[in-house]
Amino acid sequence: MNHTEADIPKLVAHLFRIESGKLVSVLTRIFGSKNLNLAEDVVQDTLLEAMDQWKFKGVPENSAAWLYKVAKYKALNIVNREKYKRQYSSEIVHFMQSEFTTEPAMDHFFSEPEMLDDQVRMMFTCCHPSISLDSQVALTLKTLCGFSIPEIAKAFLTNEENINKRLVRARQKIREGKIVFEVPAGRELEKRLNAVLESIYLLFNEGYSASHGDFSIRYELCEEAMRIAGIVSAHPAITQKENTHALLSLMLLNASRFKSREGDSGDIIKLEEQNRDLWDKEMIQKGILLLQESIQGGISKYHILATISAHHCTAKSFKTTDWEGILTLYNNLMQIDNSAIVLLNRAIVISEVFNTQKAINELEKLKNDPLIENYHYYYSTLGELYLREKRLPEAGKYFIKAIELSSVESQKEAVRKRLTFCYTKI
Repeated sequence: MNHTEADIPKLVAHLFRIESGKLVSVLTRIFGSKNLNLAEDVVQDTLLEAMDQWKFKGVPENSAAWLYKVAKYKALNIVNREKYKRQYSSEIVHFMQSEFTTEPAMDHFFSEPEMLDDQVRMMFTCCHPSISLDSQVALTLKTLCGFSIPEIAKAFLTNEENINKRLVRARQKIREGKIVFEVPAGRELEKRLNAVLESIYLLFNEGYSASHGDFSIRYELCEEAMRIAGIVSAHPAITQKENTHALLSLMLLNASRFKSREGDSGDIIKLEEQNRDLWDKEMIQKGILLLQESIQGGISKYHILATISAHHCTAKSFKTTDWEGILTLYNNLMQIDNSAIVLLNRAIVISEVFNTQKAINELEKLKNDPLIENYHYYYSTLGELYLREKRLPEAGKYFIKAIELSSVESQKEAVRKRLTFCYTKI
């Protein structure tokens, strides 16, 4: 494929999203977890070099392989130059005695099977119990998933300054605590797995409902989340796979509706207006089978959310959806996760089971919640509910707020249409 110079930044940004986690992982194994910042710097340098060289020499046929090769030689140069003044991973120290052993070792570390293992090691390193849960997930999203600071802030419904502080503290804990780059065993693995799955879930959600850009769905993020979940599920050290399978089920079931969920202009098509013939039946079947397999031990939030999604996927129409069953599931979910987002989604179901005003009352209770006060979907939902009640001035007020808070142009345009409808009817 021929690329123009204008295409290069977008291509590099895409590769950063897909490949940076792999590169940071293998470089952290080489340099040691205490040198995580160095690993991230090498990846940044590699991508900048790609940006510069590809403008003049053209994009290589296998651009990902080019990145691996350049990153490998940058790592080799650092190891050879600084091996006497910097402490690296004990695993590679004995390979540094000779240039004849260092380069073959690097080739081994950059092989596909090793890189897959390193991504799992990276996840569990980020999720060490000495690091706070929020910082664990933020660090995983940054290092392994290539999230930007604004994207992480959106995922946590907080500001960028808070995310920066969490990342600094997490890296400091890894450095000072000399946290080993490994997959833990036994109960330690089970404890850390929850944070790993939460990171994957947030990655999928950012793709499912993008925080910025032109389109509402970022398919590559959803695909990456499912890929990483598959790696975790397949790892031999992880024997308790119920929650991982439930999360995979949830992602498959949600992704099965993608073709009908986004319009040509990138706006989200509401569930009641979607063409169900476009839903991926094979993906739905896989998701339901995984959900059935996952119900062996305890029930996690992923089991409940996947079951809710299964209700939607198997309903013949919007009207025949088992809304009462879904509300019961949300009530159960509140015992595990009583967050504002869960309450927001539950209120939407309440509007179908009972009436719109009852749903509005539930949402109005959340208006002072700091986690949701800057969440555009909260205000657009309130606007839609007030519009159903034909209370157009209130609807318009919330639509304006949603437009102010959204960073996705297609979302803004969709809400502008609803706002225009309000004005023409007042």
